[in-house]
Amino acid sequence: MRIAVVSLFPVMLREALVHGVVGRAIERGLLEVEYFDPRDYATDAHRTVDDRPYGGGPGMVLKVEPLRSALRAAMASAPAGSRRVYLGADGRRFEQSMAREAREWPGLILVAGRYEGIDERIIEAEIDDQWSIGDYVLTGGELPALVVIDAIGRLLPGALGSAESAVQESFTDGLVDWPHYTRPPSLDGRAVPAVLASGDHAAIQRWRLQQALGRTWLRRPELLQRRGMSDEERALLEEFKIERARRTGSNRR
Repeated sequence: MRIAVVSLFPVMLREALVHGVVGRAIERGLLEVEYFDPRDYATDAHRTVDDRPYGGGPGMVLKVEPLRSALRAAMASAPAGSRRVYLGADGRRFEQSMAREAREWPGLILVAGRYEGIDERIIEAEIDDQWSIGDYVLTGGELPALVVIDAIGRLLPGALGSAESAVQESFTDGLVDWPHYTRPPSLDGRAVPAVLASGDHAAIQRWRLQQALGRTWLRRPELLQRRGMSDEERALLEEFKIERARRTGSNRR
């Protein structure tokens, strides 16, 4: 897969993407990331890339000409069928399902905004979608670009050491992840749940599903409302609630 990023700070992205799973995916040729800096397309001696907003107010807006030129250069080198996404706080919330969908695309062009944002006419004419990684404001779109690249890159076939890792993880089935344990079997008086050392794979799978349901209910209940549950899952969650109430004295239902 090929991803192009339009950014004023390509070095920030390039240096971050040499590490970990995504760095290995790039080394193996599973993922290619290319950078387009609007400064390289500025036509004045000072390589100006920002300008004052119409209507006044604080802050600056990325200039149309160098940004559009950088974006069109990215489009010209991108595979046919690539999607253009602007990363901004008012975009659609980026989720795991979107990462799974995007990994099937031939290419992706990410536009990382800066300052107060970019000219709305660029979004209307040149952008296919807008994504956000959360309801907060960042200084620019580089960190969201890294999040998106990481989420997509690790899903590419061959990127992870085990293909199963991409299947058994948070949000794959609309739930948060279950708790994980490793050695030692006891840590400061806290023991690993006995079922995980039982060798009973059916019981382990049942426990993991129950824990995922329970944690989602506790931490992200809106995910359960969106996903729904089978009768078996409802029974598992009810058992989780009863056990939790017994341990904590909580009566939350």
